[in-house]
Amino acid sequence: MAIRTLLDIYDTLLERPRPDLLRAKAGGAYRDVSTAEFARRVECLGYALMELGVEPGDRVALLSENRPEWVIADFAVQNIGAADVPVYPTLLGPQVRHILQDSGAKVALVSTPVQLGKALSAAGDGLPVVVFDSGFPAGARGGSRPGAGDVLSLEEACARGEEARVKDPALWGKRRAGVGPGTLASVIYTSGTTGLPKGVMLTHSNFVSNVTATASIVDVGPGDAGLSFLPLSHVYERMVEYFCLSSGCSIAYAESQEAVAQDLLEVRPTILVVVPRFLEKAHARAMEVVGPSGLKRKVFEWAIGKGRERLGHTLAGRRVPPLLRLQNVLADRLVFAKIRERFGGRLRLVFSGAAPLSRDLAEFFLSVGITVLEGYGLTETSPVVAVNTPMRLRPGTVGPVLPGVEVRIAEDGEILVRGPNVMKGYWNMPRETAEALRDGWLHTGDVGRLDAEGFLVITDRKKDLIVTSLGKNVAPQPVENAMKESPFVANVVCIGDRRNYVSALLVAEMDAVRKWAGRNGLPAGEPAGQLLARPEVRRMFQEEVDRVMAGFAPYERIKRFALLEGDFTLEAGEVTPTLKLRRDVIWRKYADLIESLYS
Repeated sequence: MAIRTLLDIYDTLLERPRPDLLRAKAGGAYRDVSTAEFARRVECLGYALMELGVEPGDRVALLSENRPEWVIADFAVQNIGAADVPVYPTLLGPQVRHILQDSGAKVALVSTPVQLGKALSAAGDGLPVVVFDSGFPAGARGGSRPGAGDVLSLEEACARGEEARVKDPALWGKRRAGVGPGTLASVIYTSGTTGLPKGVMLTHSNFVSNVTATASIVDVGPGDAGLSFLPLSHVYERMVEYFCLSSGCSIAYAESQEAVAQDLLEVRPTILVVVPRFLEKAHARAMEVVGPSGLKRKVFEWAIGKGRERLGHTLAGRRVPPLLRLQNVLADRLVFAKIRERFGGRLRLVFSGAAPLSRDLAEFFLSVGITVLEGYGLTETSPVVAVNTPMRLRPGTVGPVLPGVEVRIAEDGEILVRGPNVMKGYWNMPRETAEALRDGWLHTGDVGRLDAEGFLVITDRKKDLIVTSLGKNVAPQPVENAMKESPFVANVVCIGDRRNYVSALLVAEMDAVRKWAGRNGLPAGEPAGQLLARPEVRRMFQEEVDRVMAGFAPYERIKRFALLEGDFTLEAGEVTPTLKLRRDVIWRKYADLIESLYS
């Protein structure tokens, strides 16, 4: 069937029923949600929302961690012609308040009593709320009275929905009939590296165009299984889930961010959606296991070297020499298979996005037999603009432009995008919409180029470019990504705009630093600040900086640095919910420390 709306994706997955459509932890073990149970709960929640007064075009806030109820709620909202407003569960009260009030949400769907508290604080007594978990305080508000002000458990809401369905079974079809490709599907608030977040309006056709275009170049089917742990509130994870569900595969939800390593072993996924930080940590763990020296390290480095050599032949389309093939068989037994087992042993495709992935890191995982496909996109493009595929793969790029999407590079290097995936506009922001969408082209704010074979290369964010006082343009992200490959560096922010050289704030990876200290006769257990202040530790970091910076032009290199013992956090406002740096916040917070780097 032709897929024109998200309802068609819903109908497609119903046509291929499976007992384990969605999976989630309950009582320490994974419990399956069948296609039949999923469909029943979607319909009863849809009827419940209609009973609570949700009309076509209304907005419904969705404040929840990843779990089956998130997807059930999403499809319930879509089927009745409303638009959902995903809210990151990590956001604080004032941020939640802005989104609920700005979007004019008619109802809020929340996961837990904690999220219920945020919704009530943000919206006051006039907003009906449905809570996925039971156990919130009885009579918290509204009792069992229908209408505005209700606080209902999901079971209570579904019971009302079932009663309404019996009374008017035809209403479901009537609502669905009013949904078309141009119907508003979601208002997604950008995480906002500066200022208040903007509500990106995405239609059914925006999402569907991205799903069908991706399906035309990446093969996923009923034999695949995904593990979901990036927030569904972000368009990246959400679109990939639409893509996977429409392709017939099963999706499991990680118990928590901290439990992902164990859940990988239990679920044994074939598909994974990650941000580069996940791969950086996985690489750091692998390096930590082999140790800094000895036979184990030598075998590891030999194996990785042979894997990279094979990868070079493969990417160039050359036949791998027989001896190198045999060496890779041995390398696989000694090293590669053990690394893949940490991901469950069945991993077939890893999609990396939301931030730049270093070429070296991509080649490392490709060398060990884990196919990492880096892509690029924005919330405003639903989100994919370009993506590497198993058949067209080039590390260091974000891949070819997606079928049906056009990319043009402006004179100043900015990437412009046009296509069916481009947003309708920003919610209640006509001026900002006009600035972003000019002559049919979305101005992304990112800087890049298209190579001779059509692969897109991202240089940096236009607004993040550092222009030194000597007039040199420095893209901070390549420098930062290179530094984060050091096992001793957890995070990094480059500084240097209108300064005469580049400096950096380096967040120390304290576990690695403490192990290094112990090996070098230093008191590894002393407080982090004291340990980082030791001259021996400073010298070690200086050697790391010098080693990494050797590959950059002199004007790009980090000349001075300061060490931080704690990473940047969402609570402090230093990063967005998708872990993008809020550079202006960091610069303000560490203004005195930054000044000391130039004094």
